[in-house]
Amino acid sequence: MRLAYLCNVYPAVSHSFVRREIEAVEAAGNVVHRFSVRQPGAGLKDPADLSEAARTEAVLGRGVVSLLVAALVLLVTRPSRTLDAILSARQLSGPGIRQKIRSLAYWLEAAWLFRRLGQLGVEHLHAHFGTNPAAVAAIAHAWGGPTFSFTVHGPDEFDAPVALSLAAKIEAAAFVVAISSYGRSQLMRWCRPSLWHKIIVIRCGVDSSFLDATPTSVPAKSNGLVCVARLSAQKGLPLLIAACRQLRSSGESFTLTVIGDGEMRGELEADIRRFGLEDTVRLAGIMSGSEIREQLQSARAFILPSFAEGLPVVLMEALALGRPVVTTAIAGIPELVDDECGWLIPAGSEEALVEAMRAALHASADDLSAKGAVGRARVLKMHDSNANARALIDAMSDR
Repeated sequence: MRLAYLCNVYPAVSHSFVRREIEAVEAAGNVVHRFSVRQPGAGLKDPADLSEAARTEAVLGRGVVSLLVAALVLLVTRPSRTLDAILSARQLSGPGIRQKIRSLAYWLEAAWLFRRLGQLGVEHLHAHFGTNPAAVAAIAHAWGGPTFSFTVHGPDEFDAPVALSLAAKIEAAAFVVAISSYGRSQLMRWCRPSLWHKIIVIRCGVDSSFLDATPTSVPAKSNGLVCVARLSAQKGLPLLIAACRQLRSSGESFTLTVIGDGEMRGELEADIRRFGLEDTVRLAGIMSGSEIREQLQSARAFILPSFAEGLPVVLMEALALGRPVVTTAIAGIPELVDDECGWLIPAGSEEALVEAMRAALHASADDLSAKGAVGRARVLKMHDSNANARALIDAMSDR
């Protein structure tokens, strides 16, 4: 098949799972064209992401004039379809003037994308995230463009299902992908039961660099903990810093490396200084995939105390390398993690986080390695990129 992918920002440091999926779909013999609404994200370090950036067309990178010209051409050459696209944009618009303006922008973006997809002979368009990429895909389809589908990750879509017109997007799509059973249930909440058959579960995959890696035993003398996360409110990182203060005050010896960047960096740096944790907690910034693997393999356990999630790929990556995880019992996480492969704790509980981290620091290397082995087996079974891409290709073929 000749396919296209659309994301809001692609490639992006936190969206490597999209790249892996595209690579697997291509490896199965399909042609895939990449589109990003906005220019690829800054701070890319991974060579694979840099390569993807060179292959990706940014819709807004064409400039406003190109988008306006595309819309005017379609108004003249496809007047009835242009009306359909206008009605689609209106239906997908949330309440309020700001949402109406955004919907107009999506309409213009869809005009350019529709013409470009036609030039490339694209048969099906798949969007990642049920936010603006799904809206642009739906409007392009209303203009007479290819069938489309989209993957919903959460939690953003579940925070504003009405404003994002999730029900209308599901109705217009050929099918919709949820990355967990929990995610599917949330989509089912917001559309008619007659549409539930469109919503399928295809889990995110881990690439071969993790799946094929030979898992190493947890270093017996390691007291290092690792967290890989965007520095944003939903990840619960201020709680993690507070838990580190408690642990160190009680005499525990350990280090925590936080990999990632985001809008809360300044606040977290201030907390680290305020608690005197400069020698214990390090904000390492963005790292490449190989650097992250090295950090995980030298660590005792992986920590992610999120408040809101879909099903984080970083949990799959840590478990694939045989590292047990400490994380929260929210969203799709319990579908992968339980006490056999780590510590599953209530979200928002500093005390529970402290006790789980303490347990990880005091567990024997053999116990930690045993938990890691269980987790790796689950990832191999449920999160193989190639196997999950085949399921997605089958859904596209049946559209």
